[in-house]
Amino acid sequence: MPQDPPPPFPSQYLEGLELFNEQEFFECHDVLEELWSDVIGDERRFYQGLIQVAVSLFHFGNGNLGGARKLYHSSRSYLEDYSSPYMGLDLDKLLNDLQACFQDLLDAGNEYPTDLTINEALIPRVTVPTS
Repeated sequence: MPQDPPPPFPSQYLEGLELFNEQEFFECHDVLEELWSDVIGDERRFYQGLIQVAVSLFHFGNGNLGGARKLYHSSRSYLEDYSSPYMGLDLDKLLNDLQACFQDLLDAGNEYPTDLTINEALIPRVTVPTS
């Protein structure tokens, strides 16, 4: 299990989470990717998972169901190894909320229903750590 780094957390990380909550998923991806490119080890994998969560939601919101489903699964594989909380983020809640958001798409199996859209009420939000 990866070791949870102590606060203070990087300002780019906190900015990325704020953008996530504003449903600015592409911008969240950009900010977290800058941070991801500068780290190594456990934190790098964590950021990769968060980036993929954001991009999966971006794709789902824009109707790219194949890309959304693929990144949903890969984001989970990146984040499931971390104990919750990690870097102040309740990963259990995030992954459960993400699954609820994607459930209709997951239930469709290998199909891509043309009438399936993201349920905005189910889009996950995160509690941004204070430091």
